[in-house]
Amino acid sequence: MDAKVFDMKDIDIAWCPGCGNFPILKTLKRTLAELQIKPTDVVLVSGIGQAAKIPHYFKTNVFNGLHGRALPAATAIKAANPALTVIAESGDGDMYGEGGNHFIHTIRRNPNITNIVHDNMVYGLTKGQASPTSQKGFVTPVQVSGVFLEPFNPLAVAIALNASFVARAFAGDIERTADILKQAIEHKGYALVDIFQPCVTFNRLNSIQWFKEHTYNLEDHDPSDRQKAFEKATETEKLPLGVFYKSPQKPPFEENTGIYEEKQTPLYERYLDKKELGNLLETFKIQL
Repeated sequence: MDAKVFDMKDIDIAWCPGCGNFPILKTLKRTLAELQIKPTDVVLVSGIGQAAKIPHYFKTNVFNGLHGRALPAATAIKAANPALTVIAESGDGDMYGEGGNHFIHTIRRNPNITNIVHDNMVYGLTKGQASPTSQKGFVTPVQVSGVFLEPFNPLAVAIALNASFVARAFAGDIERTADILKQAIEHKGYALVDIFQPCVTFNRLNSIQWFKEHTYNLEDHDPSDRQKAFEKATETEKLPLGVFYKSPQKPPFEENTGIYEEKQTPLYERYLDKKELGNLLETFKIQL
């Protein structure tokens, strides 16, 4: 399949020249094409932000929701139609900041979705204040004396919660990023892919060169070793890239709900019997 099937025609892309979102957009289209997943079988779900604009530039099904609320919508979409490939994608501010509580509980629910986070360590849409993953000392127009908070570590949190699949990539390395995305999309269960993405306008500290000098690729790492994966996730001198952890196979959220025990018909195709629904609701009334 040609990746061009996902291209939108005659559109203006509202990213700065050189933005790390461009290679992520290109890599995701390429990955889905190589996996032979048709545009009609994909749903991209995002919140608010520069990274969250990717669905606007993608010819497929799209749900663009509220700030920090991509993950519950993605969970519901997958539960309503398990045949779809559901990808929730947004920036580090949207997913880990406003959406931090949803991030934690989505890991616990384990829906069969892929969660791509564009991690540029800054809020780009709102002109450069610190994000949850900004490093200590990072100076912004808001944090004029530098960030003093400990950066949020999404990989360590995910592994601590026994997430189904945890990985990190670098937008500048398209080949490795594509390979990681393939593994994540084909994995059954919640899959987190945190992608380092340089912001060339509002984050001059964590530049393309900085990421090249401060990252390395995981080699000879066993992703089934949770303790070792956690140790790797907490490294700070140089940041590892690759698949950190794959948990032992466990049923995804949509299978645990019991919706599909008796029949596999997706929810959106099922007939709604309003009388039966009314009777069910009556059983939940509190007797006063």
